[in-house]
Amino acid sequence: MRLFCGLLKGKDAQGPAELNTVPNFPGVSPRRLFRSILHLAPGEALNRLCSVAIVVFLGHLYGVVVLGVYALAATISQYLQTIIDFGLRHVGARLVAQRPQSANEIVRRVQRRRLTMAGAVLPFILVYIFSVRLPAGMKVFLFVFSLSSTLYAASLDWVAWGKGQLRLVGFARAVVPLSILVFLLLGRGNSGQVLWWAVAGNVVGYLLQATVSWSWWTKQKPREAAAEELKAISDSMAWRRTSIMGVAWLGNLAFNSIDMLMLGVMSNPQQVGLYSAAYRVLNQVLVTYYLLGQSLYPELSRQSSAQRSRMLRAKVLLVLLGAGGMIAAVVSALRRPVLAILFGNQFLVASPLLLLLAWAIPLDFLTSHLSNAYIAWGMEKKILLCTIVAAATNIILNLIWIPAYGATATAVNTLISYVILLIALAIVGRSAAELVPETQPQPEMVV
Repeated sequence: MRLFCGLLKGKDAQGPAELNTVPNFPGVSPRRLFRSILHLAPGEALNRLCSVAIVVFLGHLYGVVVLGVYALAATISQYLQTIIDFGLRHVGARLVAQRPQSANEIVRRVQRRRLTMAGAVLPFILVYIFSVRLPAGMKVFLFVFSLSSTLYAASLDWVAWGKGQLRLVGFARAVVPLSILVFLLLGRGNSGQVLWWAVAGNVVGYLLQATVSWSWWTKQKPREAAAEELKAISDSMAWRRTSIMGVAWLGNLAFNSIDMLMLGVMSNPQQVGLYSAAYRVLNQVLVTYYLLGQSLYPELSRQSSAQRSRMLRAKVLLVLLGAGGMIAAVVSALRRPVLAILFGNQFLVASPLLLLLAWAIPLDFLTSHLSNAYIAWGMEKKILLCTIVAAATNIILNLIWIPAYGATATAVNTLISYVILLIALAIVGRSAAELVPETQPQPEMVV
């Protein structure tokens, strides 16, 4: 237990400069953090509410198969976003936070590469869609939905994130699911075409996201970067550096959602739908840490080595573990009524899946905290190693057990993979040079 709860030894005493900081998050102003969370929370809450409403609507009115197909489309869209960004979202936001005077040049370079990635990824998505066990008409829907999701490449929400404009980030998070929900409601009388209304909502949502973010950016009147800044920007955005972040974040996404894609190929839409219902409940719960993590990222990017070390004290990790454990206990106890109310009685067979997945919540709180901090501190290579190990474990276990046990195997494998990821994060944190205060000896792992 102490391996997970005391990743690094660190002094609990705070100097005078830290008196006005959040107790468990050194170097972070409590007022600024609280304000950031308040700015992000409305958009994130609306995003979650609309996402839940979509799956509730599809589950109650159209059943397990339609919900499974939509969940598969939404998962493919997540992968598209990650590949379009390929590390640029985090690297770009970090650069904007650290070099605001060069934001115009950063935006130009990041957006050029994002648009290139959007075009390059589509053939691979097409290959996957041909592999899933679905009728031809549903495969066409998956591809068109995926194609419309590439409009994400035009958005500048990552710039707003780097500049701490979290209201705009919240809007960008909410506008797409809100648009999809509105179009689904408009088309509810036409049961045979309901998924195509989702495509229309997806297109409109991403166009609104891009339009609003560009409108905000043009009002900033950004200036050109000084000549001495160009080399630093080029070095930070070199492929050898951003690709590490991109592969790391893709590995993280694979760790979290490869189950859904593998079920689509190795099982059937019913299993995808049941697992999606259970996992959707889990995702809505995890918003409690997402808000904190997103709000902290620009602040973490500016921390000193001493502040970084104190972010990983046992006190911080124990609070996260305890909070996640209490939430998991509540979700476990209420799993059957939650599934029945949200999706209908036909989804009650997913209650064992939700019982298993609920106990990933405390593990996710810890791994998300460590991953978010490591990325903000420029530890992309270490995150890459950890996510590859965890994602590979998940994929191998799924290949072995999904054919025999379907969605139940994916839930068990998710828990095992979380444990592997947490251990890996603890190990790399032990020797990370980025976490060693300049005036103190290197911290040791608590075992």
